[in-house]
Amino acid sequence: MEEAKELNLVGKVELRIALADSDATLEAILNTYLPPLLLKLASEHVQVRNKVISVCQHVNTRIKAPSITLPVAALLKQYKGNVNPLIRHFDLLYIQQGLPRLSLSERLELLPPIIKGIHKNFEDSARHTSSLFNMLLKLLTSMTFPPRGSAEDLALRDTLGFVKVEGDAPFIASWIGKLILFTPTPTRKRLPGLTAEECDFLQLYDKKDTWLPATAGGMNIVDTKVAAVRFLASGAFSDTERFLPALSAASDPNSRLSDIGDDMMKRVVSAVSLEDDLVLTQLFRLYLGTRGTDGSLPARANLQVKILALLCKSQQATSYTIENTQIVQEGLMSSNQADTVSSPVANQGLEASKLRTQIFAYINWLARVSDLANINLVAPKLVSQLRNYIESQGWPTCQEETSGHRNGFSSLRSLGYETIGVLARSSAEVLLLDEDLDLLRWLFDSLAADSAGKDVSLSIEQALSSVLGAFGGDLSPGVTESLERLLLHNMQRQPGDGEGVGFNIIRSTRFTAVRFANRCLPFRNVKARWINVLALSSATNEPREITDEGKKGLDPYWYRMLNPIKSGLMGDEALKQSRYRLPRLVDLLEQFFGEDSVWSGMRPPGSPLPLVDAYGTAVTFCCNVLYSECLSHAPLAINDEWDRHISTLIKNDETSRKTVRDRLHAMAKEHGSKSAPETLLRVAFNGMVATENMNAVSCSASLLQLCSLSADVSVSGIVPSISLLHDSVLSNDKTVREASSRLFGILSSHSGCPQTKLQKILKNFDDICRDWRDAVGFTYLQIHGAMLATACYLSRRAFRANTTILPDVEINVERTLEMSLEILKDSQDKTLLDAATVCMTELSISGIITPGFLASKHSVTDLFESLAKSARKGNENAIKALGSFGMQSDEDLAEGTILRKILDALFALHEVREPTVQFSVGEALSCIAVGWESKALIAVVDVDTRPPATPQRSISLPWILDRILEDCKTTKPALRQASIIWLLCLVEFCSHLPTFRGRLRDCQIAFKGLLADRETLNQETASRGLSLVYEKGDRELKDDLVRDLVSSFTGSTVDMSGSISAETQLFEPGALPTGDGSITTYRDIMSLAAEVGNPSLVYKFMSLAANNAIWSSRAAFGRFGLSNILNDSSVDGYLARNQKLYPALFRYRFDPNTNVRNSMNEIWTALVSDPTATIDQHFDAIMGDLLKSILGKEWRQRQACCAAIADLVQSRPAAKYEKYIGEIWTLTFKVCDDIKESVRTAAMGLARVLVSILTRGLEAGDSSTRSAGAMLKHVLPFLLSPSGLESPAQDVQSFSLSAILQIIKKSDKAVLRPFVPDLVGRLILLLSSLEPEGIEYIRLRAEQYGVTGQQIDDARLSGVRGSPMLEAIERCLDFLDEVSIQDLRRPLENAISTGLGLPSRVGGSRVLVSLSTRHNFIFRPHANHFLQLARKQVLDRNETISSAYSAACGYLARIASDGEILKLVKHCQKLYFDSDDERHRVVAGEIILSLSKYATDRFNALAAEILPFVFLAKQDSYERAKIPFRDTWNETVGGSRTVLLYMPEIIQLAMQYLQSPRWSLKHTAAFTIAEAINSTGGEISEVIAQVIWPALDKALDGKTWEGKEKVLQAFVKFVRGDNTITQNETSKARIQNIILRESKRKNAAYQKHALSCLAEYVELRDSIHLATEVCEVTAPIIEQLLAEPEAMDHDMNSGDLPSKTMYEFHPLKDDTLANAQAALLRSINPYGQTNQDLTAQLSRALALTTKTLSENESRNVHNAIYEAEKSLFQKMEKASRAQDVSEAIAAVLVDFVKTLFKSRDQVEQTRIKAAEAAAALASSSNGRSEPVRTALIDWISSAKADERSVPVQQSLDRARRAIADV
Repeated sequence: MEEAKELNLVGKVELRIALADSDATLEAILNTYLPPLLLKLASEHVQVRNKVISVCQHVNTRIKAPSITLPVAALLKQYKGNVNPLIRHFDLLYIQQGLPRLSLSERLELLPPIIKGIHKNFEDSARHTSSLFNMLLKLLTSMTFPPRGSAEDLALRDTLGFVKVEGDAPFIASWIGKLILFTPTPTRKRLPGLTAEECDFLQLYDKKDTWLPATAGGMNIVDTKVAAVRFLASGAFSDTERFLPALSAASDPNSRLSDIGDDMMKRVVSAVSLEDDLVLTQLFRLYLGTRGTDGSLPARANLQVKILALLCKSQQATSYTIENTQIVQEGLMSSNQADTVSSPVANQGLEASKLRTQIFAYINWLARVSDLANINLVAPKLVSQLRNYIESQGWPTCQEETSGHRNGFSSLRSLGYETIGVLARSSAEVLLLDEDLDLLRWLFDSLAADSAGKDVSLSIEQALSSVLGAFGGDLSPGVTESLERLLLHNMQRQPGDGEGVGFNIIRSTRFTAVRFANRCLPFRNVKARWINVLALSSATNEPREITDEGKKGLDPYWYRMLNPIKSGLMGDEALKQSRYRLPRLVDLLEQFFGEDSVWSGMRPPGSPLPLVDAYGTAVTFCCNVLYSECLSHAPLAINDEWDRHISTLIKNDETSRKTVRDRLHAMAKEHGSKSAPETLLRVAFNGMVATENMNAVSCSASLLQLCSLSADVSVSGIVPSISLLHDSVLSNDKTVREASSRLFGILSSHSGCPQTKLQKILKNFDDICRDWRDAVGFTYLQIHGAMLATACYLSRRAFRANTTILPDVEINVERTLEMSLEILKDSQDKTLLDAATVCMTELSISGIITPGFLASKHSVTDLFESLAKSARKGNENAIKALGSFGMQSDEDLAEGTILRKILDALFALHEVREPTVQFSVGEALSCIAVGWESKALIAVVDVDTRPPATPQRSISLPWILDRILEDCKTTKPALRQASIIWLLCLVEFCSHLPTFRGRLRDCQIAFKGLLADRETLNQETASRGLSLVYEKGDRELKDDLVRDLVSSFTGSTVDMSGSISAETQLFEPGALPTGDGSITTYRDIMSLAAEVGNPSLVYKFMSLAANNAIWSSRAAFGRFGLSNILNDSSVDGYLARNQKLYPALFRYRFDPNTNVRNSMNEIWTALVSDPTATIDQHFDAIMGDLLKSILGKEWRQRQACCAAIADLVQSRPAAKYEKYIGEIWTLTFKVCDDIKESVRTAAMGLARVLVSILTRGLEAGDSSTRSAGAMLKHVLPFLLSPSGLESPAQDVQSFSLSAILQIIKKSDKAVLRPFVPDLVGRLILLLSSLEPEGIEYIRLRAEQYGVTGQQIDDARLSGVRGSPMLEAIERCLDFLDEVSIQDLRRPLENAISTGLGLPSRVGGSRVLVSLSTRHNFIFRPHANHFLQLARKQVLDRNETISSAYSAACGYLARIASDGEILKLVKHCQKLYFDSDDERHRVVAGEIILSLSKYATDRFNALAAEILPFVFLAKQDSYERAKIPFRDTWNETVGGSRTVLLYMPEIIQLAMQYLQSPRWSLKHTAAFTIAEAINSTGGEISEVIAQVIWPALDKALDGKTWEGKEKVLQAFVKFVRGDNTITQNETSKARIQNIILRESKRKNAAYQKHALSCLAEYVELRDSIHLATEVCEVTAPIIEQLLAEPEAMDHDMNSGDLPSKTMYEFHPLKDDTLANAQAALLRSINPYGQTNQDLTAQLSRALALTTKTLSENESRNVHNAIYEAEKSLFQKMEKASRAQDVSEAIAAVLVDFVKTLFKSRDQVEQTRIKAAEAAAALASSSNGRSEPVRTALIDWISSAKADERSVPVQQSLDRARRAIADV
C-alpha cells in the first residue's frame, strides 16, 4: 500500500514534468518538485527508487537547455541534511549541472552552505566531498575579496560560518595547501607532498577533464590556485590555519602564487610556534613524504629549502634524530644514486645546489643547538653521510666533471667540510676523542691532498679550527699519544710527497699541526714543544705564520693567551696548573737532545747540526725552564716578556741568582756528569761553536749565563773543548766575540783546563795582538777578540786564585797592560779603544792592577787621562774602567788624589747628553762608593768563587751622596738630569746598606722636587726613585710620601714641584715668542710684567705654567713609578683611610690633555684593583662631582665631565643612574651649546652614548620603565632641533639621523606612540634639510651640466624613496591607532602645507599614500580632508611634486567618499577647462590617471561621471596633456565600442565647448566629436545620429584650422552611415553644402584632405547634378595647380613663396591634384542623364585629365586618375546596359583610351592601374562601340609589344580577352 502511494506520487510528478510545454514551466516544476522527488531515492522499495531514477533520466533530457535554472540552493541544503549516498549522488549531479546557470550573485550566495560542515562531509564520503570542494574552487575564481584589513575582510570568517563550525576552516586551508602542490598529470598517481588518495580527490577521482579549461566545466589550474591562495590570505582564516598552505604557496615557481605566499608567511611565522611537535611533524612529513606505494613523495626542492629555513629556527626540531638523518641522507645523495621519483635533488642544478646549501645550514643548526644526547645520536651518521658525499665526488683528488658547475661544486664541497667540523666539535666524545683519531686524520689528509681549490682548502682549515676546542681538556693517554703521532707526521709532510697511500701531497699541513700542538696539548707536553721547534727549523723557507706560531708555543704567556680557561669553572685552578705547567726539564732534554733525538747531546762538539735554525731557540727555552725549576719556590710571573724577565732577574736580583746557583750546585752533586745543567752546557756549547748568526748569539748568551751560575764540576765537561772557542773569539760578530771571550776566561781559568792547549791559544792571541799598529780591516776584530779573551782569562784566574799575585801569568799581565795603555794613548780606532778599556776594566775589577801596582811601572796619570778622555766621548766601557780602577784606589778624597780625580772626572760627565752614559756613571759611582757591596757588581764574578778584597770604604758614600743631592737642586738642566739619574743608581745599588737607609728621606725630597720637571726623563727617573725609596722605607715614610702625592692632585697646599728661582725654566724656548725672543724662565716673566706695568701677568703666566706641573705628566706614573706607590698605599696605607681622591681621579682620567689623561689612567690602574667594585662603591660621589663640574669655568673640566659621564653610564645598569637621568640630559644639552668646539664635540659624544643606551634599553624591552617616556621627551626634541638634524655640521646631522632611526626602530609602539604625530610631522619637514644645499642651484642651471631639471628631480625623488628617514616615518605610521591618528592630523597637514623643498613635499605625499594603503582602516575618517589638501598641492610649480600629489590623490580616493571623489573630478575639469596654463591640463590628466590606477574600483563605480571628460581630454592637441587621459582611457575601457555607452554625455560635453573662446578647447571638442564617430565602427544608430548631427554640423563651421581635416573625415564617415539624417532631403542638402564649402577652402594643407573627402562623398551620392558642382570646384583648382606653382602656396602659412624648381615636385601639390582629379572623375554619374549632358561632363573631365596627364608626371596623380577612370568605366558599364552608347560618347571614350596608354613611361604600378582601367572599359558594353573597340585593340597591342613586365602583360591580356568577349 505504501509502495503504491509512493509510486503514485512519483507518477504525478512525472506527469507534470511531461506536460510542461515550455522551459519556463519546466523550470517552475523542477524548482518545486525536484528536491522532494530525489528524496524518494531513500525509499525502501526498489520499484520506487527505479521509478525515481527513470524520472531523473527523463529530466536529464529536458534540462539540457542552459536557460533552465535548477533549484541548486534547495538541493545543496538537502545534500547537507541527508546521509543517504544515493540521494547525495543525485543532489550533487543536479547541483553541478545547475550551478553554472545561476547568476554570479546567486552562485556566491551558495558559498557558505557549501562550506558548512564540509569536513564532516569528507568523513562521510571523500568522493562526494571532492565534488563539493571543486564547486568551492569554481566559486572562488568568481569571487572578489575585500581589501585586507578592512571591516569586510575581518568579518569574512564569521560570514562564511567558520566561527560556528570549527573544523571547516582547517579542512579547507589544508586542501588549499594540497591544491597548491597539485599538478594535473595523466601518468603519475602521487606527487611531491601528495598521496595517491589526495591526488584522486583533487582530480575528482580520475575525471580527466577536471583541469582542462577547454572542456565544459573544466578549470584552469593556475587561475584556480591563485584564487584559492587569495581566499587563504583573506580574513577567513587564522594564521595557524594558513601556515602550511602559505609555505607551499611561497615556494611555488609561479610568481602569482609565491608573491601572495611570501606576504602571508611574513605575517604567519610569528604566530606559529616552531617548537610545537604537531607543526614540526607536519613539516617533516611534508619534507620527506610518506612511505608506501600510495604515500606522498618528498616535497619539491624549493619547498624543502623553505622548510629547512623554518627548521633552522626550531630547537625542538633537533630532537627528531631519525628525520634529520633521513634529510641529510636523501639531500646529499649523489645524482647517480638518486631515484628520479623520490629524490628531490636527482637533477643537478641550481635547485639542488640551493637545497644542499640549506641542508648544510640545517646541519650547522643541529650542531649548535642540539643537546648532547641528541647530537651524539645523530652526529656520527651525519658525518658519515657527509664524508660519503665528499668522497663520492672524488677524494682527495676531486672529479670535477661530476660536479656540473664549478662554483656550485666548490661551494658545496666547502660547506661539507665546514659542516663536518661543526658536527665533530659538537659531538667530540663520539667523533673525535677516539684513540684512532680517524676523523681528524681524514681532515688532515684532506687538507694535504684535496685538489678542489683554494676555497675548499680554506674550508678544511676552518673545519680543523672548529675541532680545536674539542681537545682543550684533559685527554686520555691513548688519545694524547695518537694526537702526538699524527701531528708529528704532519710536520714531516712536504708538498710533492706521494706517501704511497694513493694520493699526492699538494699543500703543507705544518701550520695546522703547530696550531693543534699549541691548543690541544698541554704546555708540559714535550712532543708539542718539539713540534714548535720543528716549526722554527726552516725559518728562512717557512711562511712567517708558521714560525710565529712556533714561537708562541715556546712562550708560556702566549700559550696562555691561546688557551684561556674561563674563570668560575669547576676545578679551573687545577686545570690551569695541569695545562699551563712548564714541561719537566728532564723530559724536555730527552726529547730535544736525547740519544734518539736529531740533536743528540752525545755528538762530538763542533760537528754540524741539523735543524740549525731552531737550535738556539730550543737551547734558550730549555735554559729558561731550568731557571724556572730552580726558582719554583717563588713562581715567576708569566707575562709577555717572560724570557727577558728571567734573564733580568738572574742578572740583577741577588737572591734569585743565589737560589739558582745553589740549585745548580745541588744538581751537580746529585747527578754528576748526567745532571741537567751539564747536559745544557754541552748542547749550548755545541750550538755556539757549530752555528752562526743569531743561533750562535743565542747559544753563547745561554751558555755564558749558565756557566756563570754552575759549579766547576758541571763546567768541567766542556773545558777540554776549549780550543773550539778559538774561532768564536775571533768572530766577526761583536756579541759572539764578547760572549766567547768571557766564556774563554771561565773555561781557561778552570783547574781542569789543559795547560798545553791553553798556552798555545794564549800564544796565538798574543801574536795576533802584537801587530796592532799595522792592523787593517778584519784584523782589528781579531785583535779585539784576542785582547778580550786574554783579559778575561787573567781576571778569572785572579778571581779563582783569590789573590792579585799571579807569578805564572805575570808576563801575560804585563803585556796586556802595556798594550792597553799604548792603545789608549796612541790609537784612534774605536774597536781597539773599546778592547783596551774592557781590558783595563777586567784587570782592575779583578784587582790585578791597582794605583800602587801601576805607579811602580807606569804612569797612573796617563791611564787616568786616557780613560777620562775616552769617557768624555761617551764611551761606557771607559766609564766602567774608571769605576773599576777607583774601586782599587785608597779612600782619600782630598784634592789631587787619584780617587778624587776619578770622582771629579765622573761628575764632569754630566755634560754628556746621553741618559745611558749617565746610568753608567751612576753604576761607576756606586762601585767606587761601596766597592763589591754595590749590587751593580752582582753578576761580575762569573766563576765558582768569591770576589776579591778591595780597599775599605767609609766616607765615600756620604760624600758622593751629598754632592749628588746638592746637584739635584741646580738650575742647570744637564747637571740636574745627570744628578737625578746618579741618585737613582745609588738608591738602586746601595740602599741596602745601613749607611744609605738613613738618608732615604733626603733622597725622597730630591726625587719629589723633580717630579714636576719639564724633562720627561727627569720625571720618569724621579718617579722610579720615589718607588725605590718607598720600597726601602718604613710605613711612616711611605704614608708621608703618599700624602704629599695625593695633595698635589687634590689642590692641597703641599708643594711638590720644588722651589722656583729666577732661572727656573717654565716654558719651552719658542713657546711664547715676544718678537725678539721668547719667555722661558721665571726671570723672563718678571721682566715682562715690569715692562708692561702689569704685575698680574706673573700670576697668569704661572697659572699657564701649571699645565706642565706634576699632574700633567704621565712620566711620573710610568711602569716603575708612582703607580706602584699608590697601589701599595691603597691596600694598607694612607689611601685606604682617605678615599676622597676617587671622584676627582675619575674625572681627571678623561682630561683633554693627553699627558694628564695618561697619568691619571696610570694612577687609576695602580690604585684600583677592582674598578667595578670601586665605582659602584663611590658611584654617587663620582656622579655628583661630575654633574657639579660639567658647568664649571674651566673648559677642560667641562669636556672631561662629558667624557667621564659617558663612560660611567655605559657600564652601569639603568637603575643605578635612573635618578640622575633627567639632570644628565638637561646638562648635556646645555653643554652642546658650549662656546668651545671641543667641549661641544664631547657633549655630542655624550649625547650619542645616551641615545645608544636608550635604544639598547628599548630593544631589550625596558620600554615600559618609568624613565623611557621621560628620556624620549628629552631626546627627540634635541635630535630634531637645530643642534641635531638641522645642524649645518654634516657629522651632527648624520648622528641625529642615526639616533632617530635607532630609536624608532627599537622602540615599542606603546612607548613611541605618544610621540608619533609630532615626530612624523617634524621628520617630513626635515627631509629637505638632509639634501645638499647646492642641489637647487644645480637644478636651476641643469642645462649647463648636460642634464635636465627633471632628471635631477627624478634622482632626488629616488633618494627620498630610499631615504632611511622615510623608512622611519613608515615605522612610526605602523604605531598609529584610532586615537593617535587624530593627533597626527594637524602636524601632517602643517608639514604638507608648509614644507619647503622637494624631499619634504614628496615625503608628505608618500605619507598620504602609506596611510591610504597600509592604514586605511584608521585613516578612512580623515581621507576626505586630506584629499582636499592634496588637491591644493597638485598645482606646485615643480612637476615632480605635482605628480607625487596627483598619485596621492589616486590613493586617497580609495577610501574617500563618492562625493569627495566627484569633487576631485570637478576640480580636474575646472583645471582643464577654465585655466589658460597648459600645465594645469597636464595636472588634471595625471590626477585622473592616478584615480584610475590606484582606485580602480571607485573609478569604475563613477565611470559615467568621469569617462566622458576623459574621452574629450584625450583628444587634446597638447601632447603632454593628452597622454595621461589617453592612458586612462586605454586602461579602463575594454574597447572602442564603449564610447556608445557614453555617447550622449560625450557629445553634450563637446557641444558645451565648441563655442569656447579658447581655440585649444574648441579644437579638442571638435576632435572629440570626430573620434566619437570613428569609434562607432561605421554603424550609427538613429538615436546616436540624432545626437551627433548638430554637434558635427557645428564643429565644421568656421574657417580652417590645423587638424580640421580629422573632423571632415569623420563627417564623411557619418554620411556613409545609413540613418535618417543622411537620407533626409533637408539634411542631404546641408551635407552637400558643407562638403562643397569645405572643398573650396584655400588653405593648401587642408584643401588636400577636403578634396579627398569630396571624392569619397561623391561616391556615396547618385545626384546627376553633383558632377557640375564638383567640376566648378575642382576645375579651377586643377587649372591653378597646373599653372605656375607659386599660386599654390598663396594660402599657406609660409612667409616666402617657393621657387618653381622647389614646388614642381612638391608632394602637397601632387596630393591635392590627385584628389581633385579623383573627385572630378568620380562625380560623374551616368545614371539618368541624357547623352548630351553626359557627353558634356565627360568632355570637361577628359580635357582636364588629358592636360593633367600631360603636364604632371607624378605617379600619385596618374594612379589616382586611372583608379578614378576605372570607377567611372565601371559605373558607365552598369548604366550602358539600359541604353545604347551614342557616337559622341564613343568619341569621348576613344580619347579616354588614349589617356590610358600615356602611362608607358610610368612605373609598373601605374601601368598596371592603366591596364586595369582599360580592362574595365573593354568589359563594359561601351566596348561594343566599334571606335572604342578598335582603339582599345590598337593601343593594347602596341602597349603589350613594348611591355616587359609580366603583371602588366597579364592585365593587358585580360583587357584583350574582355574585348574578344564583348
